[in-house]
Amino acid sequence: MPDYVIETIQLTRRFKQVTAVDRLDLQVRSGEIFGLLGPDGAGKTTTIRLLCAVMRPSAGVARVAGFETMRQPEEIKRRIGYMPQQFSLYSDLTVMENLNFFADIQGVQGPERSRSIKRLLDFARLGEFVSRRAGQLSGGMKQKLALACTLLHRPPILFLDEPTTGVDPVSRREFWDILTEVHLAGVTLFVSTPYMDEAERCSRLALMCEGRVIVCDSPQRIKELVRGEVIELHPDHFRQARQELTGSPGILEIQTYGEMLHLIVDDASRRMPEIATRLAAAGIGVADMRQTRARMEEAFISLLQQGTADVGRACSPPSVNGDTHGRD
Repeated sequence: MPDYVIETIQLTRRFKQVTAVDRLDLQVRSGEIFGLLGPDGAGKTTTIRLLCAVMRPSAGVARVAGFETMRQPEEIKRRIGYMPQQFSLYSDLTVMENLNFFADIQGVQGPERSRSIKRLLDFARLGEFVSRRAGQLSGGMKQKLALACTLLHRPPILFLDEPTTGVDPVSRREFWDILTEVHLAGVTLFVSTPYMDEAERCSRLALMCEGRVIVCDSPQRIKELVRGEVIELHPDHFRQARQELTGSPGILEIQTYGEMLHLIVDDASRRMPEIATRLAAAGIGVADMRQTRARMEEAFISLLQQGTADVGRACSPPSVNGDTHGRD
């Protein structure tokens, strides 16, 4: 297995007048949990399909497990597992019938087949549901079954396209517990997700917008890119408070979370008294105001709002000695 198990050079995919993936450069090392984060239409699904060799690029090169997607797609498909966004198993087949069907497709036979199916049923905690039709499973169980079918041939690289969308929070946590075990077994995970808590679990993240990478780094370092400091504000009337504070000196951004405002300011200790005074003068009460650390949500929104200043930087992992941080 090469040092970079996934690598793209100026990877591009166009659909008529729309460029879904625009000159993407990234490198993923063996054993990473690499995440793609971005709004709908950012190009996450198209990127995964290009890497899985199920879609041809318009330009550029992609290599997975040392093989080029254009010239050696079958070599790649033997070495990866791909779990698409939509549930793609057979709803009228039982859990066991789906597992046996995918074992046939992947060429898993003999004693290895029996051992793999038993291991995955235990692993996904589906043993008591082997006779239930897939269409009658809960959303979380469907995703666990899809993952089990994807892992039957023990792929060293696993691509997952928003695997927990529409799944309840408890099932999402259980699913990620399983993924953690898969990762600890040495599998490289390449995951797209709309959930910030899932993004925090990744070794590195690439934030995509309009087909390009805005920034690529560890979750912690991405949060450190938020310009300024964060104030959490609970005003009595958040709409009026937002309107009153917009454009105030030192306030760089205002983000809304329910009836709470997060203000990104140049200096929190200086601006908090000014904010309290300004709101009081406008007749707006404050239930609570405090400085807090930037979360992934703040970083995500802030970096998107900053525009394309950093777009196009290569997404490279840190060097072995730690001298670089994937932001060169």
